[in-house]
Amino acid sequence: MKRIYRSQEDRKIAGILGGLGELFDIDPTLLRLLFVFIGLATGVIPLVVAYLIGWIIIPRGKNRYPKR
Repeated sequence: MKRIYRSQEDRKIAGILGGLGELFDIDPTLLRLLFVFIGLATGVIPLVVAYLIGWIIIPRGKNRYPKR
């Protein structure tokens, strides 16, 4: 079973949408655009709260490319 992790390589703020992109094999940029459009259409506050909760709950992923 695949688990969701916050991305460490493809992150803008917390890496949540980058992690979802890795999980579902979707371009994270498309997910970010969708997130913005849904936020503008339904209200920004609920999506910000959901993002903050995800930031707290979803564990940080491991680096695929460790620093040397």
